[in-house]
Amino acid sequence: MKNNILKFLKKLRLNNNREWMHENEDLYKAIKAERDLTAQRFIDAIATIDPEAAGYPVEKSVYRLMRDVRFSHDKTPYKTHIGIFVCPPLGKKSLLSGYYLHLEPGNCLLCGGNYALPSKHLAVIRNEIRDNIEEYISIVESEDFKAFFPTVGDMPLKTAPKGFDRDWEYIDYVRPREFCVTLRLPDSFFDTPDFPERLIPALTQIKRYNDFINFPLTESGLPLLRPSTRR
Repeated sequence: MKNNILKFLKKLRLNNNREWMHENEDLYKAIKAERDLTAQRFIDAIATIDPEAAGYPVEKSVYRLMRDVRFSHDKTPYKTHIGIFVCPPLGKKSLLSGYYLHLEPGNCLLCGGNYALPSKHLAVIRNEIRDNIEEYISIVESEDFKAFFPTVGDMPLKTAPKGFDRDWEYIDYVRPREFCVTLRLPDSFFDTPDFPERLIPALTQIKRYNDFINFPLTESGLPLLRPSTRR
């Protein structure tokens, strides 16, 4: 794949304009086909540890390459990465945690969890962690989990969330504003044809995390879909 998707993205980074894309339309069509094949193989790998992903449609997992520049100072028309987000059964607009593969030269990632959740959803997750702290610790502090994800969460609050005692011994577990995990992957990881299968051990740990985070959200009665956006 290094000689195809990642190579294409390197070229796009240097030629991020519609004229270049028009001149390379056939190449882009080939890259889209390879993207879809990569997404299918990623879905198949996830399905080995998460049966709900079996039969998940590729079109629910991939994003448009065209950027929405309406409210951005950066007016370049195309993204210089390819993202694949698998979150059965609701798809890309789901507020539940899923599995995300980010393909970008020099910045390839495998991620779990979700991002930019509404405050009510964050409160539900934090309360679940507090009420089941031993179970949560048994996941995020286990050797198998930390082998891939030594850091859990992102953008932590500087103080305690509303309703939490800042002196609680486990307060750091509920500070994140992003309940996600990230594994950085070198570009060379994708040189071998079996790279989706090689992700399965990390995906197994993501599923443990996602299951914990998703359960209280599905029981909360809160909306589980984001408002419609261009993706």
